[in-house]
Amino acid sequence: QVQLIESGGGLVQAGGSLRLSCAASGRTLSNYAVGWFRQTPGKEREFVARISMTGVTSRYTDSVKGRFTISRDNDKNTVYLQMNSLKPEDTAVYYCAVRTRLPDEYGYWGQGTQVTVSS
Repeated sequence: QVQLIESGGGLVQAGGSLRLSCAASGRTLSNYAVGWFRQTPGKEREFVARISMTGVTSRYTDSVKGRFTISRDNDKNTVYLQMNSLKPEDTAVYYCAVRTRLPDEYGYWGQGTQVTVSS
């Protein structure tokens, strides 16, 4: 079992920045690729970014490329999502998740953290 706790969400004005954290317990996070997802009411959950086990490779959805950066500190068992140049359309609940099976099955999820970007 892996327990994930997200933090760092909040209210920010458009153009501002936030850094989300995803802290893991139960198992070492370095054994897994980790993703960030987001969801708004009435919409399906959307992939945002993913980082490999070692942190060498990452991928992003097109709408956040150049603005968001995913990173990890395996010593701290934590994954981060740095979000810059935030837009109102980035408003959502953000979740981190551990990929437990290739290609894209995520078996452990956090409870989510709210990000609200005001215009």
